[in-house]
Amino acid sequence: MQTICVYCAASTKIKPQYFEATARLGKILADAELSVVFGGGSSGLMGQLADSILAAGGKITGIIPQFMCDENWHHDELTELIVVETMHERKQKMAMMADAVIALPGGCGTLEELLEVITWKQLGIFTKPIVIVNMDGYYDDLIAMLHRAVEEQFMRDEHKRMWEVVSTPEEVLSAIQNSDSWDATARSFAAI
Repeated sequence: MQTICVYCAASTKIKPQYFEATARLGKILADAELSVVFGGGSSGLMGQLADSILAAGGKITGIIPQFMCDENWHHDELTELIVVETMHERKQKMAMMADAVIALPGGCGTLEELLEVITWKQLGIFTKPIVIVNMDGYYDDLIAMLHRAVEEQFMRDEHKRMWEVVSTPEEVLSAIQNSDSWDATARSFAAI
């Protein structure tokens, strides 16, 4: 394992504990000598993640669409910044570069990235670990909705193995290491 993709928020108006936990995660990943790929933003948890990784001597690559650079939303001190044309290209490149995905709390963009990579895993397109960091129960409702999808038979019970849920950044690396493997046979789980 070399590269971890982190999905997280750009909002600056969130609780301080989310910033503190993101700073801890950045240091954990840098100390483990793991490279990180993320959305390339300079504000909110994205900025905190990048700043904490860089301060700990780690490597972080941002992937951001040109229109966001034009608005000066990008972090300008990253190890590498890859500018793409579309949001779709950004998400695909982030996932394909990753050996695992971590989702921190976030808004619609973060939720959409997380659900897309879970869908890709269900289809066998993405087969690597997905870890949801459920700080302060932030993801409780989403996890309940995913479980309801299983109960209502929109998904199979095996699909609950596609992600791991932890409460703190300190649990992330062991969750990645203990994650169920999900190989090309996962495609057989796609249909009910």
